[in-house]
Amino acid sequence: MKYGSVCSGVEAATVAWHPLGWKPQWFSEIEKFPSAVLDNHYPDTPNLGDMTKFKEWNDDPIDLLVGGTPCQSFSVAGLRKGLADPRGNLMLTYLAIAERYQPRWLVWENVPGVLSSNRGRDFGTFLGALGQLGYGFAYRVLNAEYFGVAQRRRRVFVVGYLGDWRRAAAVLFERESMSGHLAPSRETREEAAGYTSSSFGSYSEGVGTVRAAGGDLGGGSETLVAKCLTTRVGSAYDAWTEQFITDQEKVNSITASYGMGGVDYETKPLVFGAQNSSTQSLSASTDVTPTLDKSKTPAMQLGHTVRRLSPKECERLQGFPDDYTRIPYRNKSAEDCPDSPRYKAMGNSMAVPVMNWIGKRIQMVEKETENL
Repeated sequence: MKYGSVCSGVEAATVAWHPLGWKPQWFSEIEKFPSAVLDNHYPDTPNLGDMTKFKEWNDDPIDLLVGGTPCQSFSVAGLRKGLADPRGNLMLTYLAIAERYQPRWLVWENVPGVLSSNRGRDFGTFLGALGQLGYGFAYRVLNAEYFGVAQRRRRVFVVGYLGDWRRAAAVLFERESMSGHLAPSRETREEAAGYTSSSFGSYSEGVGTVRAAGGDLGGGSETLVAKCLTTRVGSAYDAWTEQFITDQEKVNSITASYGMGGVDYETKPLVFGAQNSSTQSLSASTDVTPTLDKSKTPAMQLGHTVRRLSPKECERLQGFPDDYTRIPYRNKSAEDCPDSPRYKAMGNSMAVPVMNWIGKRIQMVEKETENL
C-alpha cells in the first residue's frame, strides 16, 4: 500500500503502518519541529510542505490519502467558526487532493466537535463532497483508551473507499455491529470533565486527550498531573518537585500495553488530575490520563508535590516508541532536544494504536476483495 500524508505531524500513521509493509510516498507538514522529526526518521521520504500548494506536486499515484486537518475550528472549546475559519478550509483542501490523486482509500481524522460544528453542516459538507467525488464512506468515534494506551482520546475517523461504502464500513465496524448486534460497551460513568474553562478542581477518571493547545484554569495554567504508584528507589534530585527521584522512575511512571517497534510496556495503575500552577492544588482521577494538550504541561504527583510527565511518557500515552521525538534540533544534539516542541508534537498527533487498528482493518478488507 502506497500512501500520501497531509498535516503529517510526526507521522503516527507511518509508525502504525510500517509493520504492515506500507510505504509513504510523501508527507505534507509545515511546522518546523515535526518536519525535523520526519527528516530524522524518514530522510528518503519527501516532505512537500504546504498542502495548499498541492497543484505543484508530482503526479505519482497513491493507494491511500491520510490526514487530520487542523481541528481548532471544529473544537467545542474553540470559536466554532467551522468552514469560515481558514484552518477549517484545509478540510476542503484535503478533498481537492483526493480529487486529484483519486486513491482508492481515504482516512481522515478530527475532533468530535466536527460533528456539531455549524449544527453539523460543516461535517455534512465534507461527507457530501466525498460522495460527489465518488467515495463511499463511513465514520466512527474511536477512543484510544480502548486500544491499549493509558489515555482517553476520542476522535472522529472517516474512512472512504472509491465507489463502495460497504468496504469503508467494513473497516470501521465489526460485522456484528453492522448486523445490529452491538458488542457490549464499557460502562459510561457520570463524571465531571477533566478540563473546564470556568472552574478549577473538577476531574474525570483517567488521563484525557493529549492536546496541543488549551486555556487557563482558575487564574493559572492548567497542568496534567498524576499520582505515581511506583516507589522512589534512588537519589537523583529533581529541583522542580523538590523530591529525590531517579530517571528510571520517571521512565516507569507511565506505561502502555501497546507494543510497537520492539517497545512493549505493561499498563500500571496511575492517578491523574489537573494541577493549577498558582495554587499547586491537585484534583485526582484514576486509570488513564485525560487528553494531552500542548499548552498544559503534564505532571505527576510524588507525595505532596508534583512533577511534570516526561516527553517520553507522553510518547507512550500516544503509542510511540520511547524517545521518538528526541532528535537533533536547532544545532543541538538529541540529548539536548527541548521538551516544549516534543509535548506539542504529541498533543497534535494521532494515537498510533488506533491508526494501526485502522490499517489492519483496511488490509483485511483488501485481502477479502482479492479473494472474491
